[in-house]
Amino acid sequence: MSRVKEFNTENSTAGAETRECVLEIKDLRKSFGTNKVLNGFNMNLYQGESLVVMGKSGSGKSVMIKCVVGLMEADRGSIKILGKELTHLERAALDQLRAEIGFLFQGSALYDSMTVRENLEFPLRRHAARMKNDADTETLVLEALESVKLAHTVDLMPNELSGGMKRRVALARALILKPKIILYDEPTSGLDPITSKEIINLMQEVQQKYNTSSLIITHDVDCARVISDRMVLLVDGINYAEGNFKELSQSVDPKVRAFFK
Repeated sequence: MSRVKEFNTENSTAGAETRECVLEIKDLRKSFGTNKVLNGFNMNLYQGESLVVMGKSGSGKSVMIKCVVGLMEADRGSIKILGKELTHLERAALDQLRAEIGFLFQGSALYDSMTVRENLEFPLRRHAARMKNDADTETLVLEALESVKLAHTVDLMPNELSGGMKRRVALARALILKPKIILYDEPTSGLDPITSKEIINLMQEVQQKYNTSSLIITHDVDCARVISDRMVLLVDGINYAEGNFKELSQSVDPKVRAFFK
């Protein structure tokens, strides 16, 4: 099968390719038995860019993102994050690299037994050496919560928060180490349309304020339309089509059009 390239070079890639590549994936392969989930997936994420990866359920999006953060080992391929080859890193070096990556988990994944404050303090304690020259813990916690407009929730428990508030607190936790890259796993999943729009707007504000590079895994077409600078469509285990939202939504390829119906 030939891979579709939907790039308009002048509009889609020229700006990105002049920036630093902060995440480079080459020939990524991962199988489970005879099921080839990733079959030569390639992707670049550039500094300050919002890149959306879309794929059907079971297409390998979650497998790819787990490989990126080292939670799953690929069968083959290269993953370079901030110039460092993931497969070559020892445990300590991998942990240091993970501190540069914020991860907004699907469903927020807050610790139910901890207050909002304690949830945000957790990564600070784990990476205390990295933050030793920065502001005190209290200041960092409140700054992160203020960035998502939830400073007043600092002493609440997760069960006292709405779904949208939990997602915001989870984003604050992802931001607290001031990462260079943020990975979003289905950031609007399970939210009503109004709350989804609020989360998307917040993601844009975070992008502009911190100049982070964002990799967004989503099946939400509206989210992709608003948030993406570029898009990659994961089909049959490969980066089947790439381009901006307008280019891909106007494609005549039936496998591409299926995403936008």
